[in-house]
Amino acid sequence: MKKIAVRILNFLLISTAVNYPVILSGLPIAPKIAAALLLGTYFFVFNIMPTFEKYPSLRLRALGDGAELILFFFMTCIVSVPFVVVSIAELVNGEDDYGKYIVQLFVLVIAEAIIFWNGIIRVYLTSVQLGIKLRVLGIVFGMILPVNLVMLMIIYITAHGECKFECEKIRLNESRKSDRICETKYPILLVHGVFFRDSRLLNYWGRVPAELEKNGAVVYYGEQQSALSVEDSSKELANRIKEIASKTGCGKLNIIAHSKGGLDSRYAISKLGCDKYVASLTTVNTPHKGCIFAEYLLKTSPEKLKKFIESAYNGTFRALGDRSPDFMSAVKNLTAGFCEEFNKEVIDSPEVMYQSIGSKAKNRRSGRFPLNVSYPVVKKYDGDNDGLVALEATEWGEKWIRLYPTGHRGITHADVIDLNRKNIKGFDVREFYVQLVADLKKRGL
Repeated sequence: MKKIAVRILNFLLISTAVNYPVILSGLPIAPKIAAALLLGTYFFVFNIMPTFEKYPSLRLRALGDGAELILFFFMTCIVSVPFVVVSIAELVNGEDDYGKYIVQLFVLVIAEAIIFWNGIIRVYLTSVQLGIKLRVLGIVFGMILPVNLVMLMIIYITAHGECKFECEKIRLNESRKSDRICETKYPILLVHGVFFRDSRLLNYWGRVPAELEKNGAVVYYGEQQSALSVEDSSKELANRIKEIASKTGCGKLNIIAHSKGGLDSRYAISKLGCDKYVASLTTVNTPHKGCIFAEYLLKTSPEKLKKFIESAYNGTFRALGDRSPDFMSAVKNLTAGFCEEFNKEVIDSPEVMYQSIGSKAKNRRSGRFPLNVSYPVVKKYDGDNDGLVALEATEWGEKWIRLYPTGHRGITHADVIDLNRKNIKGFDVREFYVQLVADLKKRGL
């Protein structure tokens, strides 16, 4: 109730401030000047701090206040329409006292511009969820009525929703801070999938690692090269597992591996003696049964095209730090034929707890490029998929977690590791991993 009362008071006073030349035109000169000074001061303070809410961070304060300013821009513009109509009509009719109407339009335009730019700059500088697309569209359609109003409302809804969501997450973590629900017996090792590297500048796992650490987890990364055969990648991963166990004295690790990283982890555990260093393996959207569409592409693509892509990829990632990237071997190890033989030879260790996670997109519009392009192809050959991997191919271990969000987009191969840092309706990716690791803790792992 207090928040609503403050917003109503702000609305009444700011609406009066932006239209004061007409609203206060009947007052004597002294009271008019006094009122103008008071309203001007209030307008100035409002633009510095439009709300007096408590935010858990400066970024969220700037984001929340920016969204509030955009909302007030809408509201005061709507209220000002009758005053603008009257002012223009009087000027057209040759009103003798036209000066006050010119002043009214000038004050209105300047005041609304201050509110708008104050809000939009704050939001553009602090929002994560707007992304590049909405920012560009907001600029492109900024002067085109009525599309600009629609875009501005989308920007407001996105920014306001992000601020509210992030505030709730921070407060949730604060409320359970002492519980340290992700403080597992063994550290967490995050293993990336194919065609990516672990990077400090762009975390493959998005906001997930930081969320786990806030709740008590100790997190390490696989740090294997981006594209190798399963056998070669597993050797790098095995060395990393043994290195962590040796340096930290932790004894074992809980591995969470995405995509091909799940196959690499299984091989390292079963074939390279890492079963004694691994307590659990959770695979995320890993093609345990392979990808039929990958096999099809390898058989039907022209040899020259495959050589060109292989050469371009290997050259690029060698420049980015990979020692010996092998694009084609990595792709071949994702086929259904390879995985069928792989599953016969790579037998699960009884010393390790295995579980798996799978998700699916709802249509090709669910994901960004290239997943929006690959989705219909995978759908044709493999059925329901996340843009790359069939849902049915992800099942492995004693527990199979299938993610079916309530929103319209589903969960893609990138969404499930928070690669896009996108808040998805019906699926809180960060909280999902917090609860996943909390369950490992409950199991004594």
